[in-house]
Amino acid sequence: MNVTAGIDIGGTETKIGIVTREGEILAFTSIPTNAENGHSAFLKKLQAEITELLRSFSGLSLVGIGIAAPTGSYHNGTIENASNLGWPRNLPICDLIGGYFDVPAVISNDANAAAVGEMLYGAAQGVDNFICITLGTGLGSGIVADGKLLLGVDGHAGELGHFIAVPDGRPCACGRNGCLETYASATGIVKTYLQLTGKNLPQIPSENNGRLTAKKITKAALAGDEIALKAFELTGEILGKKLADAVSVLNPEMIVLNGGLSRAGGLILIPTKKHLEQNLLNIYNGTVEVKISEISSKKSAVLGAAAFMWIKLDEVSEEATKQHH
Repeated sequence: MNVTAGIDIGGTETKIGIVTREGEILAFTSIPTNAENGHSAFLKKLQAEITELLRSFSGLSLVGIGIAAPTGSYHNGTIENASNLGWPRNLPICDLIGGYFDVPAVISNDANAAAVGEMLYGAAQGVDNFICITLGTGLGSGIVADGKLLLGVDGHAGELGHFIAVPDGRPCACGRNGCLETYASATGIVKTYLQLTGKNLPQIPSENNGRLTAKKITKAALAGDEIALKAFELTGEILGKKLADAVSVLNPEMIVLNGGLSRAGGLILIPTKKHLEQNLLNIYNGTVEVKISEISSKKSAVLGAAAFMWIKLDEVSEEATKQHH
């Protein structure tokens, strides 16, 4: 049976899955990214893990590898800003890992991979125009327009997380202030909660000291904690307003929310929808469905990366057929 490998490279953890064409994950594992040991050691470990996963089933034939990474460049096959991991800049990961297994490899950023996963296997099957918003540590977004992933000239299209949501607002890792992801993300809601309780941001308890997380705020909100509920309302308001801007540009029929914070379900969905609808240009009223992803957030980028590879393989075989005729 032909399978692809989907790899999701995160700052601390890398997830690996062996995926069928139908989107079934046959085998799954994760390894620490351990960037400080250098990229060569990491790639060796990655190769060993993929080989091991393939061995766990008989009769599997690896036909391609899809990789998702925060600064993955689809056009160049590189992790562009691998310096975040202390690796050489523009690391040609597709050549390195694809070459080892002698199969084609593609890379995209994790948010684009998640969008492709939704298009092939998730909430957006059969939908040609949608936005997939990943609410994780930051806010990632993948845009599908007229049935194709929108990549832009350098493959960086769709950075909705860097819309300015609050002029002169919170500092963002990108070097500007007030970006959407500093409010609408797992880290953003923690800052909002702390602001609402009147605690200064620098006094966030340290890692081991019962650190406040989006998960804990979700639990508190479900238990009726007023400050937690208010934090969700404010997060949904900022997100909904910016999504209304995105709708004016893209005219999608659906917005899919995934990532850790989306697991809060109605707590984030209801205020986001309300503020989206209140701020839409009237020609778009009632045209956009907002949904929470049903793909486990843990595996969404793995599935998406594998889906990317299946799409690429289809494109290659279509080309070959055309040339043959």
